[in-house]
Amino acid sequence: MKKLTLIFALSFFVFSVTQSSLAQKETLLIGPGDTLHIQVYDTPEMEQRARVTDSGDIPLSFLGNVKVSNMTPGQAAKEIERSLIASAIMLHPQVTVRVDLYATQNVAVMGQVIKPGLYETDTRRKVIEVLALAGGLTDAADRHITIERHGDPDKKFDYYYSNTAGTALDDDPMVYPGDTVIVPKVAVVYVLGDVLKPGGYPVNTNNSQMTVLQAISLAGSANHTAAVSKSKLVRKTPGGVEEIDLPVNAMQKGQKADIALKPDDVIYVPFSFMRNVVVNGQSILASATSAVVYTH
Repeated sequence: MKKLTLIFALSFFVFSVTQSSLAQKETLLIGPGDTLHIQVYDTPEMEQRARVTDSGDIPLSFLGNVKVSNMTPGQAAKEIERSLIASAIMLHPQVTVRVDLYATQNVAVMGQVIKPGLYETDTRRKVIEVLALAGGLTDAADRHITIERHGDPDKKFDYYYSNTAGTALDDDPMVYPGDTVIVPKVAVVYVLGDVLKPGGYPVNTNNSQMTVLQAISLAGSANHTAAVSKSKLVRKTPGGVEEIDLPVNAMQKGQKADIALKPDDVIYVPFSFMRNVVVNGQSILASATSAVVYTH
């Protein structure tokens, strides 16, 4: 008799540890419309399948409504166990919950991806896999990606898709059926005037930052006819247009600190004094609005 009791105790312990371990690994959340399969250990008459209501409850024939929305299956099983004990139906229930069918089996990928749209999935996927389904990022994509959870529009979090492969893979979060992945457009800075390739340049560096010297370098550097010493930074602020003199030569020699740029900043490198015309910040900003955006 003692041996049987010990075997039962060990079996219950293993079952409990297994359930706990599974609950820790489960991350898919239950939502309205999902179809659940509920089983109670050693009580087959309590087994049933039911649909989660719009209010997030699961109607159980032996218990009534139990709130399970936004729970993992493991958490929902524990909640049903607590309800069974509280209702004096069972003393030591052992419940398992499985999602037979998710109501929403699509992931929406919006914004700066090659093929935005809805992609069918019935399981969780890494965000990199979801982006691959959409053809990957465009050259104008910001790497600060927002993921909105299904059924809870207030529950959003940001993921930085690093250019470094190891970092991107290590930090890769999960996307669940019904989630929305939003890839915004990257910030742009402009380099105009006497440079090899005047135009706009996306700030898609690994740290999402760009400096004056980096921007001029992307523009192919100043032409030999440029009046580099007269370069200026034009920045639109709430108080108006700000013009900042840029000591580019001193920056290149390390005598002056390089300056970090902000979105929509314009660097203007004047032409030589023979070709130069007088321009002001407003006209430079106006020119930036029609500048070509380079993505390579």
